[in-house]
Amino acid sequence: MIIQHDRRCVEYSAPGHPERPERILSTAPLLRQRHPEWHWPFVSPATVKDLERGHSPVHIDAVQHSVLEFDADTPAHPNIYDHALRSAGAAIAAARAGLEGKLAFSLMRPPGHHATPNRAMGFCYFSNIALAALDALTRGAERVGIWDFDAHHGNGTEEVIADHEQIVFASIHQSPAYPGTGLTSFANIHNYPIRPYTRRSEHVAAAERGLEDLLAAKPDLILASAGFDAFRGDPITQMTLEPEDFATFGKWLRQSRVKTAAILEGGYSNELPELIDAFLTSWAGE
Repeated sequence: MIIQHDRRCVEYSAPGHPERPERILSTAPLLRQRHPEWHWPFVSPATVKDLERGHSPVHIDAVQHSVLEFDADTPAHPNIYDHALRSAGAAIAAARAGLEGKLAFSLMRPPGHHATPNRAMGFCYFSNIALAALDALTRGAERVGIWDFDAHHGNGTEEVIADHEQIVFASIHQSPAYPGTGLTSFANIHNYPIRPYTRRSEHVAAAERGLEDLLAAKPDLILASAGFDAFRGDPITQMTLEPEDFATFGKWLRQSRVKTAAILEGGYSNELPELIDAFLTSWAGE
């Protein structure tokens, strides 16, 4: 297992904000302790060329130079452009490793699946997983599937790759909830809105159907938007999943026998390190 991680990703925050990157400070040492054989390479930031595959020059410039908050959830933190470049770069590197048949996980902040081509929102500045999918297509992949099991709809991912003939997207998310999108499916987009407090079994079944949508498209690579905020104890959602459900998601990726990589999205409970470990350990078959 390759873990794409740069500890500088925890160097931004806002008082009282649920996006507390320091949660990653407890995740990284837990993974290092339990899995000393896993590899932690240096993270290279994304390039402007990488960003331009999914974002407008105006948006890229805004993230680099803005001193005003993009919205109430998404402040213009000092050095956020550099943090966002490293997070996007880590996602791209994870996808490249996945294409080589390696297991790779991006343990980075900020997340990305709400960032649209022209807007930073929902804690997200660049659409990390969409950029990773678009990069994979330049490196030999013919078709990429994106499986988003974060509790919130990946509206940014959807907007970046909507109607793209070589990318298929499946999102399983709480509705109603932020950002209020993802209610219908179309073309290459498969949305599975889940009511708050839906039974675990129904939620897990929807996640399985979403993955089956992707596998039916016969992708060369599956990228998982691995959000852990569907956990029953998450403070900003109303969902019911248990740690073993995230382990099940990892098992499904392993059993798919498709090349895979995963990128961290949400997850705001103190149990995040254990949830990530459950998913990764099962995915790796340990």
